[in-house]
Amino acid sequence: MDSESSLRERLIDVGVDLVASEGSASLGLREIARRAGVSHGAPRRYFPTHHSLLSAIARRGFEDLGARFAAAIADMASPRAQLQAAAGVYVGYALECRGMFELMFRHDLLDSEKYASDGSRLREATLPLFDHIVDLVARCRAEREVAHPGGAGASASPPPVTAAALWSNLHGIAQLWTWGSLQLALDAEPPGVAPHGDQLDRLVKAVLDAHLGPVNA
Repeated sequence: MDSESSLRERLIDVGVDLVASEGSASLGLREIARRAGVSHGAPRRYFPTHHSLLSAIARRGFEDLGARFAAAIADMASPRAQLQAAAGVYVGYALECRGMFELMFRHDLLDSEKYASDGSRLREATLPLFDHIVDLVARCRAEREVAHPGGAGASASPPPVTAAALWSNLHGIAQLWTWGSLQLALDAEPPGVAPHGDQLDRLVKAVLDAHLGPVNA
């Protein structure tokens, strides 16, 4: 890796570390440059705007989340098991990496082509993960139709709509847990405490059952 590429990657690395330790609000250009050991004007050579640097940092988050998805579903045989594993990873990542998760879903980054320093939008890092969920939903439907011919699957919403609703539910679980609202409603852990594995599993299973039907139904 040449020195120019190395410095560009170092700036992103610093941003990733900074968002993990101090949250997305800490990602100022000056602070990133200071921690990278360069002048506060140096990041402009690689990232024309502050948003383009934030977009590159957020892209690392999608790479990390994608790798976690792949690891979680590697040994899962059925699409339903894969979907449940991926859903658990998604909520777990949101709770573990709150700063990065918040940055990843900033619409001003996702929607702005001019902020992408390599000519691609951050949106293109989001869509493959969503498309994978759509594929798993479609496979779950097909598997359920084989087990229950003529069941509710034929009249269900198209897989992308169901996947979007399922994703929204998972995102809402993560956000409401972060705010403490779910703990209050469920008389669970106090705000700021991550859910136990069985709590998270039950919530994720309830979402999948609501959108895809119970496994044994």
